[in-house]
Amino acid sequence: MVLNNNPQPNPLPSKGEGVWFDEFERETLYRVIHARRDMRHFSGGEVSSEALSRILDAAHAAPSVGYMQPWRFVRIVKADLRESLIALVEEEKDKTADHMDERKAEFMRLKIEGIRDCAELIAVILAPDDGTVFGRRTMPEEMALCSVSCAIENMWLAARSENLGMGWVSFFEPSDVATLLKCPDGAKPIALLCLGPVKEFYDKPMLETEGWRKREAMSVVLGEDQYPLATDNTPGHPILRKRNSP
Repeated sequence: MVLNNNPQPNPLPSKGEGVWFDEFERETLYRVIHARRDMRHFSGGEVSSEALSRILDAAHAAPSVGYMQPWRFVRIVKADLRESLIALVEEEKDKTADHMDERKAEFMRLKIEGIRDCAELIAVILAPDDGTVFGRRTMPEEMALCSVSCAIENMWLAARSENLGMGWVSFFEPSDVATLLKCPDGAKPIALLCLGPVKEFYDKPMLETEGWRKREAMSVVLGEDQYPLATDNTPGHPILRKRNSP
């Protein structure tokens, strides 16, 4: 597959100095966000080079602290390399299970990845630190990781808008993957992304459907002027009050 290195974005409507979106486009974005799923079941088939280029271009358009762009992507093409990565993931799954105590058997029944069945496998790597201080003096690695995570989220949303599934696999020792992918010193693999067609998307996140965890209520994660103190898990959102005038 030959990727288009300079995909041209579709022309967007503009108003004034920037791009503006109408109500339909706004609602489409929210639909994509809420329809996104971490997919582990793939149906075979292929991802077109055009779609893959658009998805990678979306990743590279992500925001980054200090505009450092610390993401690097490796498309896994060789079958034997994919098999080596599968072996590392399976090894880590066994090690993780040993830390699950009473939930070990339940964990082992879960499908945690779709590496063997996905059409495309892409490793995402945190590039070696380039010395950027802007915005990350107090949290250098954290801000680099956050930046790469933004790129991955862009890929996820772009993939969903293409009606393709994507799943994030993190069951591996970064140093082992770095060796397989011939990464330079200081580079750290943080994700193996499974991408490809699916028969259907999960109605809910799979771990919620499987009873592993459930989504917290907004009242648990949102506070006003201090860390959120609510502990109830009742569904629904709190009423967002307007800020008091100073």
